[in-house]
Amino acid sequence: MAPAFKYSSFVQLEQRLAAAQAAGEIIYPAAKDIFKAFACCALKDVKVVILGQDPYHGPGQAHGLSFSVPDGVAFPPSLSNIFKELESDLSIASPASGNLERWASQGVLLLNSILTVKAHAAGSHRQWGWEDFTDGVLKTISAQQGPVVFMLWGNYAIQKAPFIDQSKHLILTAPHPSPLSAYKGWWGSKHFSQTNKWLINQGQTAIVW
Repeated sequence: MAPAFKYSSFVQLEQRLAAAQAAGEIIYPAAKDIFKAFACCALKDVKVVILGQDPYHGPGQAHGLSFSVPDGVAFPPSLSNIFKELESDLSIASPASGNLERWASQGVLLLNSILTVKAHAAGSHRQWGWEDFTDGVLKTISAQQGPVVFMLWGNYAIQKAPFIDQSKHLILTAPHPSPLSAYKGWWGSKHFSQTNKWLINQGQTAIVW
């Protein structure tokens, strides 16, 4: 990842974030959690990538892992639908906590394309420079790791498919689990069972979802 920090867009991103914070803007997640996805799942250990768009923008929700919330925080609608599909797919009951660090510790990189957001303003940091960085992460995983399962949910994530070597990796696509689009094919997508079956066929251990 190191070369990505040298991009001019990344320098501009740092400057823009600093200016926003100096102006009193509330930004999620907390600075210490912005790169938490990589702290919880090193690139060399990646078996699965679940790609989100940008962090939750409500208080206390975002903590650096796509779709995840800290212990004790109510499930946002998309996460609730993820758990409902998981229960339908693998008969795994909805958990008490929406903290997905338990997935990350098994090699699931919970990556958002955009790693920060202004409070109560979804998509507010789009085109600030995060995409250059996270697209580079996807390309690096595709080139250097594998085989890996990439779960791309929703049109935004699906647009990243060209960065992935499909001859080497498994790409699973579905509508976004948001209530606005889940009815278009999220239900019954069975990505969790498909992922485990493929990992086992590749000689890897399944994910305990």
